[in-house]
Amino acid sequence: MSDSDSSDIPPFPFARTCPFSPPAEYAPLRAEGPMSQVVLQNGKSAWLATRHEHVRTLLSHPATSASRAHPAFPATVANVGAFAQKGFLLSMDSPDHSLHRRMVTSEFTLNRVRRLRPRIQEIVDECVDRVLEAGAGGGPVDLVQELSLPVPSLVICELLGVPYETRGTFQKYTEVLLERSSTPEERGAAFGALRAFLGDLVSSKDDAPDDALLSRLAVKYREAGIYDHELLTGFAMLLLLAGHETTANMISLGVAALLREPEKLATLTADPSTTPGAVEELLRWFSIVDYPTARVALEDIEVGDVVVRAGEGFIASAAAANHDERVFPDAATLDLGRQTSGHVAFGFGVHACLGQNLARAELEIVYDTLFRRIPGLRLVGPPEDLPFKDATVFGIHRLEVTW
Repeated sequence: MSDSDSSDIPPFPFARTCPFSPPAEYAPLRAEGPMSQVVLQNGKSAWLATRHEHVRTLLSHPATSASRAHPAFPATVANVGAFAQKGFLLSMDSPDHSLHRRMVTSEFTLNRVRRLRPRIQEIVDECVDRVLEAGAGGGPVDLVQELSLPVPSLVICELLGVPYETRGTFQKYTEVLLERSSTPEERGAAFGALRAFLGDLVSSKDDAPDDALLSRLAVKYREAGIYDHELLTGFAMLLLLAGHETTANMISLGVAALLREPEKLATLTADPSTTPGAVEELLRWFSIVDYPTARVALEDIEVGDVVVRAGEGFIASAAAANHDERVFPDAATLDLGRQTSGHVAFGFGVHACLGQNLARAELEIVYDTLFRRIPGLRLVGPPEDLPFKDATVFGIHRLEVTW
């Protein structure tokens, strides 16, 4: 597929008309067939997969490319080439992807994250202390600024070895990079500034190594004889971007959803052992990283009764797949007791989210701690009036609460 001249093909990405539901266009497209055509912002067309089985098939197919530099890559944001820089695992194909992912996988295993949990708990408790201080007398307090952003930012800063006092710098650039309304020039400038900031940080680790992840990675690459300052800078940028923005948005969205349904929240707080399952359901229900799972077919791929031809781009929608009634009956309902095995909120296949174990731990600890320590928490206004983000990663700008 190339430039589209058909007015019958819908423009993509779709907007969420209800913040607590995926885009309405997914359901009819999912019912019509395995694949649909959509028109991207650059006027090119691409395939869109909306059924769970086909999303998983495509994301695990070996004859696909995730390279943002590929001329047929279906770009859903302007200046997507910025994300094709050295060190960006999400844009690498094998064998490079396998090589570099192996370098960092051990840092995010279940065992490593279990060892981090006591420190994460300390960070969450400190942030909840500040929430209570900021809202002495009952608030209101913006949880985004006092809890949702600080928790994952502190965790990833400590993990990587990034000075926490610089968080304002990288959070500002991250917002520009992920905002759908950012121009190519704005996104390019933010990318360049963030890369320069992290390049200086990587250089400082060379001069004065510490026990943090970036220094450990530098040692691994030197021992393997493949040290590359530019690549390590890109690695740092990807981990920093992915390590705080997505989790911060899920913290805010999860709190809003649970406060919106107090009976479900009461059931959850009565039995903290159910929190891990509730986190999985919230991840499925929101699917905040919906359409960056784009690829290019490197050979013809059969998907149901459709053939995606070699050289054609496709998008595998996480939100559409996670609301497929064939797999998740009554998918529109937030069911905290649901068996969510198989959801694709963290992607699927070789490019599945590297930090998903860390994200789960942070979410579980935040929800358990926040609702235990502030049992009377409630939203200041109607949940539908919250200022939701129109961005590559769905979220909330502000979350004002009281108690």
